[in-house]
Amino acid sequence: MTAEDPSKSPPCFDCATNATQRLDEMFIAMGQMKRIALGQTPAERAVFRKLHGAAHGRLVMDPNRPEALRVGVFARDELPAWVRFSSDTAPTSPDLGSTLGIGLKVWGVDGVNALGETGDVADFIMQNFPVFFVDNAEEMCEFTYAGTVLKDYPGYLRNHPKTDGIFNAMSAQVDGSVLTTQYWAILPFDFGPDHYARYSLVPDSRPPGHPVVDVPSDDKNYLATDLANRLLDDEYRFTFLVQAVPKSAGYPLDKATEEWPTDQYPYQPVATLILPKQDVCARGQAEYGQELAFNIWRTPVEQTPQGSIAAVRKVVYSHGADVRHQANGQPLEQPAKPRTQAPPLPKDDCIVKAVIYPPIGIARIGNAPEGYVVGPEVPNPKPLMAGDDPARNPYRDAEGRLLPQAARFRIYGVNAMGRIVRELTAAESGADITWKVHLANKKSAWYAFQLALDIPEAASADPTTLRNPTVADREALVLDAGENAIHAGHGKQSRKLTAGKFMHQGEPVYLGRMWCEEGDHRLLATGGRGFSSSCNGTKAITFGNNEGWHDDTSDGPVDAVVKLNGMELPVTPAWIVVGPPNYGPQRKSVRTMWDLMRDVAIRAGTLPKPARPSFTHDIYPVFERMTGLQWVNAGFAAGFGWNSANDFTKPEWIARLNDRSLANQETRRVLKNSFRHDAVDSWSPTPWPWVYGDAMNIPPAQTPRQYTSLTQTQLEFLDQWVAGDFDDDWGKVPVYTDFDQVPLDEQGEVLTRAALDFCLADAFHPGCEMTWPVRASTMYMEPFRFAHAPKGWVEPGMGAILSSDTVTISNGPLYGQLPGGITRWMAVPWQTDTGSCRSGYDPAYDPNVPTFWPARVPNEVLTRENYQIVMDAAQPAQARLAAFANRAAWVAPLGTTSYTDQINNMIHHFDHLGVVEVNPGPTDPEGAKLFPPLIEVEDQHIPIPDVDDTVDTKAVRAAHRTLSTKAPAPTGGGAGLRATQPVDLSRIDKVRRFPRGLR
Repeated sequence: MTAEDPSKSPPCFDCATNATQRLDEMFIAMGQMKRIALGQTPAERAVFRKLHGAAHGRLVMDPNRPEALRVGVFARDELPAWVRFSSDTAPTSPDLGSTLGIGLKVWGVDGVNALGETGDVADFIMQNFPVFFVDNAEEMCEFTYAGTVLKDYPGYLRNHPKTDGIFNAMSAQVDGSVLTTQYWAILPFDFGPDHYARYSLVPDSRPPGHPVVDVPSDDKNYLATDLANRLLDDEYRFTFLVQAVPKSAGYPLDKATEEWPTDQYPYQPVATLILPKQDVCARGQAEYGQELAFNIWRTPVEQTPQGSIAAVRKVVYSHGADVRHQANGQPLEQPAKPRTQAPPLPKDDCIVKAVIYPPIGIARIGNAPEGYVVGPEVPNPKPLMAGDDPARNPYRDAEGRLLPQAARFRIYGVNAMGRIVRELTAAESGADITWKVHLANKKSAWYAFQLALDIPEAASADPTTLRNPTVADREALVLDAGENAIHAGHGKQSRKLTAGKFMHQGEPVYLGRMWCEEGDHRLLATGGRGFSSSCNGTKAITFGNNEGWHDDTSDGPVDAVVKLNGMELPVTPAWIVVGPPNYGPQRKSVRTMWDLMRDVAIRAGTLPKPARPSFTHDIYPVFERMTGLQWVNAGFAAGFGWNSANDFTKPEWIARLNDRSLANQETRRVLKNSFRHDAVDSWSPTPWPWVYGDAMNIPPAQTPRQYTSLTQTQLEFLDQWVAGDFDDDWGKVPVYTDFDQVPLDEQGEVLTRAALDFCLADAFHPGCEMTWPVRASTMYMEPFRFAHAPKGWVEPGMGAILSSDTVTISNGPLYGQLPGGITRWMAVPWQTDTGSCRSGYDPAYDPNVPTFWPARVPNEVLTRENYQIVMDAAQPAQARLAAFANRAAWVAPLGTTSYTDQINNMIHHFDHLGVVEVNPGPTDPEGAKLFPPLIEVEDQHIPIPDVDDTVDTKAVRAAHRTLSTKAPAPTGGGAGLRATQPVDLSRIDKVRRFPRGLR
């Protein structure tokens, strides 16, 4: 060191005469190897450590290039290439202001190169600034010594204003994309016997309609996201330029801070680097780019690098690559040929197994003795439109009784890879099929519901004890229809699934029916008719644990014996769950059962998580569902409904949400931050979605599970969406509305999602169709498919009290399932819980939100009387708007005398409650502007005489039809509704789960 320059190295450090050795020591031993010794995994490069992405392409020589430029690499015609885009900064540091680098490797340049290797690979290394910040190796050594040894870069820069100025200029250059910036090789190279050359890559201008949008961002990894997005959409090109200068011109080779004059020696095009459309996030692509080593000396001898900095790079880059590859267990040699895409799997039509889809079929209660509707078979089915004739209601029979929902099962033949070859239950399949279904209801013999046992709040609830604990004969509490079978293809086959008598009293309990239609091998199965009863004549008094009661929901395995070409195939079985009716058949909850089970499988490592979410299939549904809940909840109607600020079904909103540009990034961030994040939002009721959670309580429990959150996978997808790291595929990918549209190889996945998307994963309190055990990965044999207990398996006894510890025992209730194992956790009877799941239990905050299950159990609905006003073009606009905004309490038919009367009315007359149907909107010019093209309307609103089990339902319906067909009141807004005071539910036991407080 000297007084004039305290950052200068001492003579013994020897930068003047041994710069290469010292730089190798500082970059590799003191930097790279130290990080590796401290546990860096995988080992990284010494410089340009932050990867933005790796892309494959080709370097195509310009056929019109002058003969003088056909040197070395550029004497070839076309070469396969790989490109590594990076920044000279730490992998976790922000992109903004970093120096960008590009490593280009090409194959097909045979011979001994300047590095002394024999092969056919050549490398180019460039950066996004035309000069280096020091001139030569000695200065590079002094600079690195100041920072690495003295830890005093600022001191060096104060004494070297030229270097400081270059650094300032480099920092001032901010690029928005690695594909739209220019790169320079900065050092000179031999270019044949008579010339030196410098290289540059210049991005081509985009074709019309694809303007360059070069906007940087403060997002830490915006360059990687931009690269991935651009190459997914378009091909990108760079022109490779060479600046050839005669050696006789005498330009110094050790002045790396200076450019050569371009007026006298211009850059000339010699080739085009073409990067085709590709997914740089494809598995293994980034890792391949990281494994590649680049060295400017890996080039034909006639293009040998020049200058002392080039000499340093030869040693340091080779040493660094060897150290990194050695630490990572990778070959030290460069790949002899470029990575190519994996070839497609060969077509294999050999059927080795049969698989039943959907893996979980959903049937629903209905009290109509004849007729049925088939459950959704695509995630976005066309609605069953309401008709003008009430007798032709798509969800009811001629008497107004609810049609049951049937689950339809298909069998597919799959090859050894599990890929679908063909449907074996299709016509002319040649398969011989015997279907087997085993339904059971074990609710009354199981444990009472207090709280989900997989959350910490369970310790604060009452103990989970047996239902009907005084009944010694536990089998008398079980309704088991046994295994029933039908042989498909022998005419119309049908079998009733009837269990025994509950507590040996009354009639055998009907649990459902299984059948195949004439000429169709597919299985259809329905559940019970909504018959719930008490063995001792008591009334129901609580939401979930009514002693002495049973209902006729159920669940169990669906299996088959399949013979194809005379050989019996192994069969992957399915499961059927019979749940309550669907009173909002077109609606989905914000977090569906499919979302939850997908998250469980991803967390368990049994289902791969997509590298990038699809806007159409992963992002938009979250927003669309909140807007869709406008038809079943007044709070969602105001917050997200038609013409509200957050009406996410508006085309302009969809376009904005699907736009991954930086222009909309803050919009995406604000919307993402509106969703509940448990660690931040705790028990606040305001974040989205406005839905109660597993540990809800009135007054609110001070726990993040007071309200529902999206799944971890959904939240991670939203984070990627904010960063612009998603597929903006709206209108580019199919959205199936009819099963006939679905390609064969997608049918299994589509059936899986369709069934589960219309099941609730909100508030497992206890739930609608299924409850909290579905969060245990041990419940599944594979994603979305419940594990089946072995034949003859006897489940271990769990004792008088079920706890969070005992429930998880190996081979216990969270492992392979027996018939009735899924629905036993649910409320008994189902009507009492369905009738108790409302919204706004604390009206001091909001009478309409938060809510429990509006997608299946509506809260506030548009009545048919108000719909008629909306459709009446003769009405004033304000009257029509008022009628549209006026939502009636869906539970109003249950009466207002008491909560107990309400839930018992629900038990006996659940079919009186309205189904929210899809109706056409107004077509008159004014109405078409004011209202949506489709409007969802409650099909009926029939009051139930309080606690009268003998009511003449048919007479009540007839009277109601007479009333509802009268002309609506011209004032609008309330025609046909009764003014009622709601029953106060803030003190019922459903919402008082912590009698001794939350511990």
